[in-house]
Amino acid sequence: MTRNQNRMGLIRKVHGLIDSQDLEKHRHSQDQVGALLGSSKERVIQSVKIGEMDGEWVSVNRVHMKKYVILYCHGGGYSTGSSQYARILTTKLAESTSMDVLCFDYRLAPEHPYPAACEDAMKAWDYLMLLGYGARDVIVAGDSAGGNLALSLVHKLKQQKRLLPRGLVLLSPWTDLTSSGKTHETRAEVDPVLNEEYLKRMIQNYVGDRAQEAGEAEDEDEKVKDLEVKDLKVKDLKDPMISPLFGDFSGFPPTYIQAGDNEILLSDSIMLHERMVQANVSVKIDVFKGMWHVFQMSPFKTAYDAMEKNAEFIFDICR
Repeated sequence: MTRNQNRMGLIRKVHGLIDSQDLEKHRHSQDQVGALLGSSKERVIQSVKIGEMDGEWVSVNRVHMKKYVILYCHGGGYSTGSSQYARILTTKLAESTSMDVLCFDYRLAPEHPYPAACEDAMKAWDYLMLLGYGARDVIVAGDSAGGNLALSLVHKLKQQKRLLPRGLVLLSPWTDLTSSGKTHETRAEVDPVLNEEYLKRMIQNYVGDRAQEAGEAEDEDEKVKDLEVKDLKVKDLKDPMISPLFGDFSGFPPTYIQAGDNEILLSDSIMLHERMVQANVSVKIDVFKGMWHVFQMSPFKTAYDAMEKNAEFIFDICR
């Protein structure tokens, strides 16, 4: 067995300890892991209230850059995750960039389905604007569903004809809830973190009722033949605020995408890159051989190297 197979086996075991169909247990396990791995004397964590929403600032305990700020959208399939769990990533981002990172606890599904998370992302954006940051002072970043949320936020800002952030950093972004990518099949056996059953559960939590109602309300004269994922209509899942892959990327800010070669969501990143290139966006993608979904959380050299690449991209666009 190769070294990388050993690693993936370890990741599969660790993820199995956290993952649970009981959402409260899953959320609690994630928070415990985040508190354990995201704490250090070198980092300063400061809680913040954004209206009724909790969040936290993550900073390095040394002289650091104040002009620019990173707005971080945590992952978790829109049903789990928190700023505490995201510390595994936000602390690495703060350390590699020497920038302050704001992560916010958007409302989670199924208690708060779409569009709750999108509304909360806009609240976090407006909070930064109220603090005196300009749109061009903000880099929006996110992993997995957080990458989806980061893209949805920019789609919404563009829709409202507002100024867009300086750049986007996306780690294994979940861009296509229709699951149309080939790697959903070709990577199904090797992905140690995600599987189709989990994704369908998260989709159901996030947009199940809405998608079903939209499908029932369709005008029969349109004769739209929709594919179905459980009771979810693919036509509705192509809403750019739900699956940002299907949005208009013209005018989008410079974007950097990272993905693992062994994840079922690899196609989500590759197709996003292709669509951005077609829209003349300044976009770069790195696919890390042998890596898995949001591998940047792992305590391996490749994960730290990836975070350094994120910092290089951010420094480049902030010149």
